[in-house]
Amino acid sequence: MQVTGKVGLFGAAGAAGQCIATALSAAGRDYRVVGRSRKALEAAFGHDPRAEIVTWNPDDATSIAAAAAGLQTVIYLVGVPYDQFAAHPPLVEKTLAGVTAAGVERFILIGTVYPYGRAHGNPITENHPREPHTFKGKMRLAQENLVLAAHGRHGLSTLVLRLPDFYGPGIERSLLNGVFEGAAHDKRAQMIGPVDVPHEFIYLPDIGPVVEKLTRAPEAYGRWWHLAGAGTITQREVARQAYALAGREPRLTVAGKTMLRVLGLFNPLMRELVEMNYLMTEPVVLDDTALSTLIGPLGKTSYEDGIRQSFAAAREAASAGAATGRTSAGPA
Repeated sequence: MQVTGKVGLFGAAGAAGQCIATALSAAGRDYRVVGRSRKALEAAFGHDPRAEIVTWNPDDATSIAAAAAGLQTVIYLVGVPYDQFAAHPPLVEKTLAGVTAAGVERFILIGTVYPYGRAHGNPITENHPREPHTFKGKMRLAQENLVLAAHGRHGLSTLVLRLPDFYGPGIERSLLNGVFEGAAHDKRAQMIGPVDVPHEFIYLPDIGPVVEKLTRAPEAYGRWWHLAGAGTITQREVARQAYALAGREPRLTVAGKTMLRVLGLFNPLMRELVEMNYLMTEPVVLDDTALSTLIGPLGKTSYEDGIRQSFAAAREAASAGAATGRTSAGPA
């Protein structure tokens, strides 16, 4: 693969950005992390001498271009609140204009299965039609289309890497995080159901080496690719394994679509989950044969190992929290 120049992670402070940064650093590559909050970036990357920390205002064209100056590749990880998905297309449009002005050569969007809508049969390849029936899927599709339309313009090459739902150590925004925290704290796990349907999850640290390779693979650009998990598993089985590691039987509180509607009357986030609940009853499972053919074997952490590492991180956090609580309480 071609040796490439400096990489910038836009929207770097989240879990995916940290996983990709770890892979870049392990490969001996300097990289730039870009976000709104210097404090958050320093907390996540301040320990790594290979990380250059830059703040930006994604609504300001000059700020975007300055954040992208000197980069060969931009990896776009910018998130928005779940109830503000309409912001996705204009945000990426502004960023594409800024990185193009800065002379960036490659642009990678980390995408989702939302633009596909309902699967016509699993697993699906990249030839599956993109027919979203949800608002969030339509906004993600519009975002992707802007990225792909920019390919070949003003020296910019673009691609989309599509991921399933993710999990991993300390990843709070995972559907499975409540399982690991519940097992570690000996509490009920809060879950979104149904929990007995086979579902695909990717162990998020596995994406880093793949993205690092894609920054060095010019032949990959101009299309979208799938990166799948290690097969499928039910959420109930994840809970069984996690609680077994704690020496306990699973205790679950499961919110299905009806309960989400009720909870949504009081909690805006729960309301936003309703339209995407079809993915729990009709999961989309990805086939990543094309990507492995292009860049070689894709490292996949087994569910058994991923659950073990995720539970260990939750148990360590629980122990640290308990120790802090004892320390702060002072003498009786």
